[in-house]
Amino acid sequence: MSSLGLGLTMAAIVALLGMSGFFSGSETALTAASRARMNRLAEEKNKRAKLVLNLTEDLERLIGALLLGNNLVNILASALATSVFITIFGDAGVLYATATMTALVVIFAEVMPKTYAITNTDRFALAVAPLVRIVLWVFAPVTVAVRFIVRGTLRIFGIDVSETANVLSPHEELRGAINLHHQEGGVVKLDRDMLGGILDLSDLEVVDIMVHRKNMTMIDASEPNAIVIAQVLGSPHTRIPLWLDDPENIVGVLHAKDLLRALASANWDPEAVRILDIATKPWFVPDTTPLVNQLNAFLRAKAHFALVVDEYGGLMGLITLEDILEEIVGDISDEHDIERTRIRQQEDGSVIVTGTVPIRDLNRKLDWHLPDDEATTIAGLVIHEARAIPEVGQAFTFYGFKFEILRRQRNQLAVLRITPVRTSQNAAS
Repeated sequence: MSSLGLGLTMAAIVALLGMSGFFSGSETALTAASRARMNRLAEEKNKRAKLVLNLTEDLERLIGALLLGNNLVNILASALATSVFITIFGDAGVLYATATMTALVVIFAEVMPKTYAITNTDRFALAVAPLVRIVLWVFAPVTVAVRFIVRGTLRIFGIDVSETANVLSPHEELRGAINLHHQEGGVVKLDRDMLGGILDLSDLEVVDIMVHRKNMTMIDASEPNAIVIAQVLGSPHTRIPLWLDDPENIVGVLHAKDLLRALASANWDPEAVRILDIATKPWFVPDTTPLVNQLNAFLRAKAHFALVVDEYGGLMGLITLEDILEEIVGDISDEHDIERTRIRQQEDGSVIVTGTVPIRDLNRKLDWHLPDDEATTIAGLVIHEARAIPEVGQAFTFYGFKFEILRRQRNQLAVLRITPVRTSQNAAS
């Protein structure tokens, strides 16, 4: 081999290594590029971002073409290097060529371009997209044949990849990304809880967050006006259901502002006000209504208050727009709300809670993962697991926590102490 031929061969090897680095980096960048950011850029009329989105629509075709090109140039470069080393060193050149090309390919054609691509993912993807489109067009016939062979071979072993199914739903992917950013310090706990609350709206029903009828404030509309007005003014709530004859028979919802306007118009004479005339028609919703649907219904109707009924029409509770918003932003309190500390953390690591505390609120506040599929409140969870109504002093351990009954009112578990099992074991040791 002449010196000119040797020089051209060496130049070809360098060029092929550069192409190999291009294929390796492009594969990494395009598969790791953020589709969300690319979509945002595409909406801003960025043509390369649109091209990246088009290329990544069919990852099997993209990866197949890039791997084909990568292997093609690597094999060609190795063959040329082997011929050069055999010319210089004889038969021993095969070993030298193998060692040299392995080092060059790993360092300069794999690790270095992939490292750069993973640290500059979006920029790299935007830069190489036009060239990769040409590669896909050139290798299209070969990649189609390769895909046919691969799928046919996998089908022999009972593996069908013709229909790619997402294991995770979009909501689960978003939730995973939010939790990952929280662990890495990119998202604070409050923001994580708010974003998670938005995603949870589609998984929850009205019954999961409603105010139970036992805790509702209702007024008997047959009472004298003076008593009704006193009860309204003494309540921390602005909207109060009115009933007649039977608490199940809700005949209207009285708004405190409407009552005050009516009193002002009647020169503050309680007997001159017709309570039922100023009450609004009650809005009843099924307990199985998805929370996101109820939120949209509130917004469409410009309403804030609805009564929840079961499949038999029986009154179960009420739900407000504020209840739904609290699932996103946490507790909303104003100067008229009664301050209640329902979750009290103790120095020994245990937590004292009232039985009516929703499991979701406890999980959100303390980063626990107690299940809320079978019960809504902590008391409901304990009763469900114990298969009975426990007595005061009884304790149960499940889901990695110890639940001790501190106080009971009739058949209701009023106060409980919850201790993480690991904490209690560490304290004992």
